[in-house]
Amino acid sequence: MSGLMNEKEQALEGVLSSLGSVVVAYSGGVDSAYLAYIAHRTLGERALAITADSPSYPERHRRMALEVARLVGLQHQIIHTRELERPEYRANPTNRCYFCKHELYSELTDLAAARGATVVDGNNADDRGDYRPGRQAAREFGVRSPLDEVELRKDEIRALAKRAGLPIWREPASACLSSRIPYESEVTHEKLRTIEAAERALGDLGFVVCRVRHHDELARVELGQDELERALDPETRAAIVSALKRVGYRYVTLDLQGYRTGSLNEGLLLRPA
Repeated sequence: MSGLMNEKEQALEGVLSSLGSVVVAYSGGVDSAYLAYIAHRTLGERALAITADSPSYPERHRRMALEVARLVGLQHQIIHTRELERPEYRANPTNRCYFCKHELYSELTDLAAARGATVVDGNNADDRGDYRPGRQAAREFGVRSPLDEVELRKDEIRALAKRAGLPIWREPASACLSSRIPYESEVTHEKLRTIEAAERALGDLGFVVCRVRHHDELARVELGQDELERALDPETRAAIVSALKRVGYRYVTLDLQGYRTGSLNEGLLLRPA
């Protein structure tokens, strides 16, 4: 463990201490889990972790959030958000994430106000370059990002989470299920369940990093770079096709570029400014 990471962790504790009381937007991923852990260690009962449950939130993530919360002893609550009831979210514009985060932060700021607390999220220093319209909602609601504020990067957070004994320290980065649906294609409960079932099927086949991009009847499968070759094995390939057709897809394709964060944002670069 490098001295610089230790210094950043101490700085993180200092930021959280200065806030006095926090409500952590806790998805169960490594970033928010580590933040919730440090907040709990620093502030005790003055730190509350909140997991938002909605149709776009995978069941697997819910289980991870509960597991870590029990392990660490977090003060933890699950709330139900209703972004899918918002027409502007279902329409799936390029800033869809803004409406999701607006729904979430509306709920969290109300909870925080009752506790005299500040809402904090798990954005880190590596998140700055990606297209993240949800950050606008965070700014509007005064949400703080302590991991980013102390310059903690993803690899450092994983190392610190490992040292803390958090079982999800190696968990691949993820995002809500709606991020698998191309912009301007409506987000529906049925599509989300199909995507979740397809990705669960790939996990059952042993794939660790996977996304199923939903193009109506066609599933475009993205896998980790080190898993692409195995997917091309005839037996494995047949198993993938069979599994994804069972959940409702007519056509199954493998994206030879492999998994990359926000691949559906690539089309935005082709549009005129």
